[in-house]
Amino acid sequence: MGKGRVKTEYVCQSCGYSSIKWLGRCPGCESWNSFAEEPLYRPSSALQTRTFIGDEPSSPSPLTHVESAPQSRYPTGIEELDRVLGGGMVPGGVVLVGGDPGIGKSTLLLQAMGEVAKRGKRVLYVSGEESARQIRMRAERLGVTEENLLVWTEILAERITEKIKHLRPFCVVVDSVQTLYSSSFSSSPGSVTQVREVTALLVSTVKSLEIPLFLVGHVTKDGSIAGPRILEHMVDTVLYFEGSSGHTYRVLRAVKNRYGSVMEIGVFEMADRGLKEVRNPSEIFLAERPEESSGSAVTASLEGTRVVLVEIQALVSPSYLGMPRRTVVGLDPSRVALIGAVLEKKAGIRILNHDIFVKVAGGLRVEEPAVDLAVVASLASNFLDKPIPRDTLLFGEVGLAGEVRGVTHSKQRINEAEKLGFKRCILAEDSLKTLKASGTTLEGVKTVKEAIDVLFG
Repeated sequence: MGKGRVKTEYVCQSCGYSSIKWLGRCPGCESWNSFAEEPLYRPSSALQTRTFIGDEPSSPSPLTHVESAPQSRYPTGIEELDRVLGGGMVPGGVVLVGGDPGIGKSTLLLQAMGEVAKRGKRVLYVSGEESARQIRMRAERLGVTEENLLVWTEILAERITEKIKHLRPFCVVVDSVQTLYSSSFSSSPGSVTQVREVTALLVSTVKSLEIPLFLVGHVTKDGSIAGPRILEHMVDTVLYFEGSSGHTYRVLRAVKNRYGSVMEIGVFEMADRGLKEVRNPSEIFLAERPEESSGSAVTASLEGTRVVLVEIQALVSPSYLGMPRRTVVGLDPSRVALIGAVLEKKAGIRILNHDIFVKVAGGLRVEEPAVDLAVVASLASNFLDKPIPRDTLLFGEVGLAGEVRGVTHSKQRINEAEKLGFKRCILAEDSLKTLKASGTTLEGVKTVKEAIDVLFG
């Protein structure tokens, strides 16, 4: 190797796996053609000497000697965002917000920072994608015009960290982390090395100054945040914005949160003047429910501390293919296949040789097992072509033996249903033991077959 030649390695741009030679398929994440040549990674001197407590080297100290924060949370002014964060921003907390292009990540953060600036706090909004004039145009459309909201177009990480140390803002937003680069490396912005280096620099800076930081992250075509997987481990909270261009509603969900629950969701509606909070998601998701249509069932899903009523829709039709189709949107496909097998084996409903289509209306994704009974009811309803009464709610977990099991917080689910006019609830018989009499008619069932008999018998 000649003198002065830079040593390089091949790095997978999906997961960060490195190799001394180019590989067609990554051994780490098994993606194809994802290797790019980059200079050999060496942490910069800034990272080698960084500390989270001031500029002087820190030393271990007893937990009882560490000063507690006078206020552990700072609200953003947007209740749905605060709910997902666990109550608000944490001093020194780093939040990574991901989502599809155009889903509303920048809009949400600009609105939130406008609310923070309105309360007299200085906020720094750094953009590597838009000019200051473009940000001003978007801010005017959203009604955000605050003197304390500082906007800056910059992509050099070292310059951004120096500006943060100089300004000492109350909160910082970086949009997006994939556009930044560090002068310590010659690789292009967005590469694995650059994303890792830039994030480490920003995290060390805001941790030492106890400033909340929001990072916007691009996502790949499979829905994961672009860059090395270690990126999600370096931050405190990871939020995903879910939704599609075909729906006006957006769901903000936490997949990692060191300071709160990952079960909470925030619901927003995309309007002309930005994102509007949806305080009663149940009413929204059931607003366009069809009249007297088979294959529609309503269930109550618990998302953190909030109960959301959602509509499960199913379509079962004879298949003319050798392998019947299974299409599932908003639910776990393997769980729907399991429920179909239970229906065939334990309830005598022969649907496995049919095409099965199941979706959660409104674009919401539901993972809780309490929705199993509603999936059973919607499949049976469409197969038998018998509609389920509109005022009937169903929830309960279904086991492989065809039994219906009880779920937690039954009273909360029933109370939410009563607010929207539901008069009848079908649930696991074991859940009735902990419930008191109410205005809703409660019917307990032990098995899937019994539930179908109660509905259509």
